[in-house]
Amino acid sequence: MLSGSMTVAVTGATGFVGRHVVAELLERGHSVRALVRDPGKAGKALPAHDRLEWRVAKELFGSGTSGRAGDVARAQGVVRLGEGEDGQAIESAPSLEGCDACVHLIGIIREAGQGQTFDRVHVELTRRVLEGCRRAKVARYLHMSALGVGPECASAYGKTKFRAEELVRRSNLSWTIFRPGLIHGADGEFTQQVKGWVTGRSAPFVFLPYFQKLRLEGGVKPTLEAPIVAPVHVDDVAWAFAEALHRPESVGEVFNLVGPEAMAFPSMLEAYRDAVPNAKRGLKPRGLPGPVAVGMARVAGLLGLRDALPFDAGMAQMGSRDSFAELDKARVLLGFEPRGFADSLSSYAGSM
Repeated sequence: MLSGSMTVAVTGATGFVGRHVVAELLERGHSVRALVRDPGKAGKALPAHDRLEWRVAKELFGSGTSGRAGDVARAQGVVRLGEGEDGQAIESAPSLEGCDACVHLIGIIREAGQGQTFDRVHVELTRRVLEGCRRAKVARYLHMSALGVGPECASAYGKTKFRAEELVRRSNLSWTIFRPGLIHGADGEFTQQVKGWVTGRSAPFVFLPYFQKLRLEGGVKPTLEAPIVAPVHVDDVAWAFAEALHRPESVGEVFNLVGPEAMAFPSMLEAYRDAVPNAKRGLKPRGLPGPVAVGMARVAGLLGLRDALPFDAGMAQMGSRDSFAELDKARVLLGFEPRGFADSLSSYAGSM
């Protein structure tokens, strides 16, 4: 197992979790090679640091530019690795050469244009990163998955996340897979969305929305309930990734990453409402039945109005499921002790 200071490649480094993983790795004395897509975003999102460089390339591993954080340098060469499932060339810039480990964080929660599909981003991109690691002899690999994924998932998001996990398991790398639940933090997309709700500045303006789960039990009339969540702070997620690099017992393991407290989704929304400055204290949570939301999203898609709703069918399916799990393995093998939701929320709510 690797020890001491390393050079760690991080995909998705400019994203919410990625920025915190980069900061944690630098704090521990590692050198970071951030693999990014947008040089403009990289210059704004990543700090200037003598142990941080970034490289950006088309489709992650095509020809691109590289430099210290915030600088654009000349284009780099490309090494062809073969073809992917879609028949396109799989290429690898020198991005991974000389690295000791790779942290792969890239994922999407909703499909978009320009080839941003779950298959391409979750499965094919993971395949390319794994092959790049193999070619560059990067033995240690940490993978970001998600809580509750599996072949039985109703959503394409969950299915493709699990297919990516299967690729990781079949690789010859020393891998670790993380399955975070709902991740929160001051600069997170979810937290900023909730801020808009509780301040009344974002739709639906007059209540705090969430998806309800349908509970079915034999012989009992179906009921609607609020899903249970265990929010985990982004810094705790970043800590777990960095800590695993030095824990040989974490190799070949899958870890849940959730907070220590399970709560109903409306209770979490109320906590934000009560903590965020200038929030409208009179706003109440109101649930939309998950099956109804799924149906609305599917109809909108059929009518060519997919973007008319702020969610798609998969988001409604995942959002109406519970998001909590046991932490025994992470506590024993990683020493993972996440901070409580109330304490972590209070640490940043005042600055939102």
